[in-house]
Amino acid sequence: MARMTETENILRDYTANPELLNTGSLTPLTFKVPLEYGGMRLDQALARLLPEYSRSRLQEWVTQGQVTLNGAPATIKQKVWGGEAIVLVPQSDPADQPYLAEDIPLDIVYEDDSILIINKPVGLVVHPGSGNWEGTLLNALLHHAPHLAEVPRAGIVHRLDKDTSGLLVVAKTIIAQTDLVRQLQARTVSREYLALVHGEVVRAGRVDAPIDRHPSQRTKMAVVEGGKPAVTHYAIVESFPGCTLLRCKLETGRTHQIRVHMASIRHPLVGDHIYIKGAQKCPPQMRDTLGAFPRQALHAERLGLEHPETGEWMEWQVDMPADMQKLLSDIRAI
Repeated sequence: MARMTETENILRDYTANPELLNTGSLTPLTFKVPLEYGGMRLDQALARLLPEYSRSRLQEWVTQGQVTLNGAPATIKQKVWGGEAIVLVPQSDPADQPYLAEDIPLDIVYEDDSILIINKPVGLVVHPGSGNWEGTLLNALLHHAPHLAEVPRAGIVHRLDKDTSGLLVVAKTIIAQTDLVRQLQARTVSREYLALVHGEVVRAGRVDAPIDRHPSQRTKMAVVEGGKPAVTHYAIVESFPGCTLLRCKLETGRTHQIRVHMASIRHPLVGDHIYIKGAQKCPPQMRDTLGAFPRQALHAERLGLEHPETGEWMEWQVDMPADMQKLLSDIRAI
């Protein structure tokens, strides 16, 4: 009988004792490190051995314990010298899987055969993505109306940030989705938000400044020369010492648009810990109240559009959520 190789011995051990490795739905990959890879970091060697996978995905598998080196759990930065036995169990990426329907309550403001108007609560992610593959509005929509699995993005045509509340339209058919996307592109959909901002705004105004990814902090957006056109109109609803309640109306719908635009004119949203730079000036008695608010004080209050089937202009309005109402009540009481 031919002598069993070291790699085969290791794979045999894992087959007999699967608890040694987090097994997934895909077949384990086994190989030896080529001698010419000697001196490389493990993740560099894996990237060469498995070019069909991204470096970040390979690193994630190492971190998750899906990779062993000579039978021991591997680390990303450890060196290889050639000849080591590697066993890797690839894991399916959630982004490659069908989205699941989940029984998540929806606050439905209006519904017919073509559209669905949702009052999104604070904390609900709209679309699955990195770190949020379940528990999203999309998962809830698939449970509420299973046929939405046949509509791209389950009919979602625009989004609200996780910690922004308020009105959002969903298309229930491909025809309605196409029409709503055209309305958004033509800037005929009316979207108005209530935003509590730092500082005392003295007059209504307009911010016309292009937005794109922050040049160095890729999880943030920023006003960037050459970015996508973005226009926000704002008007004063109520003034307080050290902060102002504004009504913001969007012409465009860029990611984080109101948050970025208000920060760009030195009136960042209360509670927006991503776009606030440094301490904000406000009366001492206001400091604790404003500083304790845990999320951006932003609510999509009004939504107006042409019905994609009838052409009728329709509008909806919803009250601010309880946390924002309490914040304003506390400010008024100071």
